[in-house]
Amino acid sequence: MSPSTDVVLRTYGPGQAPPLLDVVADIWADAHPELVDNPGATAAGLHVPALHRQVTSHLKHQGFTLVAAFVGGTAAGFGYAFPCSADYWFGPDLVNQVPAAARTERLMGLCELAVRASWQSRGIGSQIHSELLKAINPHWSSLLTLPSNQRGKGLYARLGYRYVGPYRNTPDGPAFDLLLLRIGGDKHS
Repeated sequence: MSPSTDVVLRTYGPGQAPPLLDVVADIWADAHPELVDNPGATAAGLHVPALHRQVTSHLKHQGFTLVAAFVGGTAAGFGYAFPCSADYWFGPDLVNQVPAAARTERLMGLCELAVRASWQSRGIGSQIHSELLKAINPHWSSLLTLPSNQRGKGLYARLGYRYVGPYRNTPDGPAFDLLLLRIGGDKHS
């Protein structure tokens, strides 16, 4: 992608997202080559069929929003999120570790943000993130990332996310880093 190439962002609601599942799965796989065909990742539920199930299950959430980035007509990245309660997002083990405002103010759960490897580090992830924030209009945003995802963690740090603690979706599942961002105001709170 040259600096003059325009990125086109398109926003989709829950009824528009299902036809994009194969496209977002392909982007996700391209962005996470270390997880593709990795038996450990597959056993931990980090694989394309699990992504399909995850997105499909999240479509039921009020305010579900998917943003896809296109460069030259080709899907280059995507992200999706929805407004949610702190109890739902953080779970009983972490809800009391987040700032009180993050438990009571409008919270966005950022479920996925992925950009094809060849288009990473070109601002596309930041643009997708910004579009999700505009669409959902939260006071706080939170996400999970693998501790080994250094490139993603670099983006999230530049966006102002802070580490809250370790998180597991299931008792025997992989450990994630739970990150939190206050929108507006002091990002260091």
